[in-house]
Amino acid sequence: MTAPVTTPPLTGDLADCLDDLARVHPGIDQIRNGIRTLATAALTPDQTQTIAVTLAGSPDGTDVLTALAHLIQHLATPDTNPALRDLPADWQKTTQRHGEAAAFALTDPDLHQHAAEIAAAIEGI
Repeated sequence: MTAPVTTPPLTGDLADCLDDLARVHPGIDQIRNGIRTLATAALTPDQTQTIAVTLAGSPDGTDVLTALAHLIQHLATPDTNPALRDLPADWQKTTQRHGEAAAFALTDPDLHQHAAEIAAAIEGI
């Protein structure tokens, strides 16, 4: 009989980062919980490569990092975030411009390449 696979508890940079993000907003807590679940799950190699690509390595931008990039742009745009509409016009424009720049940087294919290569490495390619 094969012993059940157990994963070590979270420590180090990932644990510290998740702790530091606590109680910012309920949505962030859900993201933290999802990350913790993924980090402590007993995964197969196939699941590992699928999750790595889904998090940040999809060649067509269908990954969590791209979704976060679009969320940042959405939150920084007065047309889609009414909380910004009462800011002075120049602040709105600057905020939106930074949101667009963040989305551009986070969707750069080079940023996604290493996560995509995880799948290939697991396959021995």
